[in-house]
Amino acid sequence: MDPTGPTAVGTRAASPAPAEEVVEHAPDGLAVIDGEARFLDANPAAVRLCGLRPGAVAGARSPFPPPGDPAVAGRPGEHTLDWEPRPGLRREFAYVVTQVPGRPRWVVSFRDVTMSRLRERRLAAIAKAASSVASKRSLLGTLEVLAQEVARTDALAGVQVLTVNGSGNRLHVMGSAGFGRSGEFFDRLMQCRALGARLRMLDALGSREPVVVPDRYDAVMQDPAWAPLHDFMRHPRWDWFVSVPLLARGEPVGILNAFFAPGQTVGDTELEFLLAMAEQAAMAVDHAALLERERDVARREERQKLARDLHDSVVQQVFSMMMQAKSLGVLVARGLPPAPEEVAQVAEDLSGSAEAVLADLRGMVVELRPAATSAQGLASALRSLVDSTAARTGVDVSLDYADPDACLAAVDADLLEDVYRVVAEALHNSIKHADATRISTRLAVTPHGSRRQVVAEVTDDGRGFDPRTGAEPGGSGSSGLGMTVMRERAARWGGAVRVRQPDGGGTSVRLTVPLPVGSPATGTEAGQ
Repeated sequence: MDPTGPTAVGTRAASPAPAEEVVEHAPDGLAVIDGEARFLDANPAAVRLCGLRPGAVAGARSPFPPPGDPAVAGRPGEHTLDWEPRPGLRREFAYVVTQVPGRPRWVVSFRDVTMSRLRERRLAAIAKAASSVASKRSLLGTLEVLAQEVARTDALAGVQVLTVNGSGNRLHVMGSAGFGRSGEFFDRLMQCRALGARLRMLDALGSREPVVVPDRYDAVMQDPAWAPLHDFMRHPRWDWFVSVPLLARGEPVGILNAFFAPGQTVGDTELEFLLAMAEQAAMAVDHAALLERERDVARREERQKLARDLHDSVVQQVFSMMMQAKSLGVLVARGLPPAPEEVAQVAEDLSGSAEAVLADLRGMVVELRPAATSAQGLASALRSLVDSTAARTGVDVSLDYADPDACLAAVDADLLEDVYRVVAEALHNSIKHADATRISTRLAVTPHGSRRQVVAEVTDDGRGFDPRTGAEPGGSGSSGLGMTVMRERAARWGGAVRVRQPDGGGTSVRLTVPLPVGSPATGTEAGQ
């Protein structure tokens, strides 16, 4: 290869000189380019790496920036660039540019660093996911970051991370990249299944082994059974599909779905990366489950403490009241009517004891509330929560409950419990942070497209939050533990929690949760 002028590749002398042999057989690419970054000549390695036609090198556009480009001009040493010679094929080159003395030509020496850089990014992605799990962030936030890292690292078209609910009959999207979120996605997926569509992710979940499906996009788009999801799955364009189960302690706790861009294929290295990220996702799910169990233990211990407090305070005071009332009965039975001043003293003591008992009960009733395991239980628990909060704090707390028992009769008890917990946390925040004098609580079931949704809203007249920063009452911000937990509970059912400032001031926390179509027998809710 003559750096001072173009030489047709393949027209070397019959007996090349030693230097030419080095150029011919060098593993790195060597090329000569002009001021517009067009090839003048290239060795065989460069032809192969850049996908050139051997007989048509001169004049072909190179992947390198023009030598005068500000991005590289005046910067000696090695540079890197990304190049996509065709859709789905992505390469990374590390290169050095040297000008030929006295000539408007430049020699480029470059090598393919695609796999080494990809390994570095994959290791960084795994480390970032592990750090996220170790830092005990919210499950929703961790899995969202993990999905985005998987998609970004391997330039995938889309990624979903789904988790199994406590009863094991439903899956929920907890992390997503590439695809949007649709409130009707689960319903349409179940329609596809009813029409005969095969959900390959369920194969992975059942077998506990990864499932790799080539050319999946065309099969889905051409199958009428997938028609309800064609609009959702059409963009971005993808091709191969991989579903990897999330296993914690040997049991499936979720699924990682990867949608590969056209031109990408799945080999051992791609699958190893997905398995590593699935392992991190499983650890996050397992950690969240352990944390929830710890919270359950803490709640049981707190209830036991409250029971002891009831015995030590309320029971003792009621016993005292009973003895005082019985003393009057004993006097009357003996024919010794008590003097008016004695009756007044006993009445005053009874009144004082009753007030003390009432105050203690008001402080304990919220912790002893029944679980919202049915529609009637939810109504009762919310009424108890509102009444006890008003009695204990003196704040005017109201409840507007439109008796949606018929709509909620077949709803999962865990969903109702989460609705109650979100309302309780929002009410607690208003009392603790907002300095409110009036709080209104509303629960209803309203139409939502082709389905219905539970709407719960807590609105106060307190000091609100800073609209410039979005800081919520008390300066907790959207990352506060209480708000994070509320959003996790909503996301578990495909819902959302939104905080806004009404026109009249104060703060409104609104929970919306779509209700499943039909009964709990609709089957597993999943993605792909």
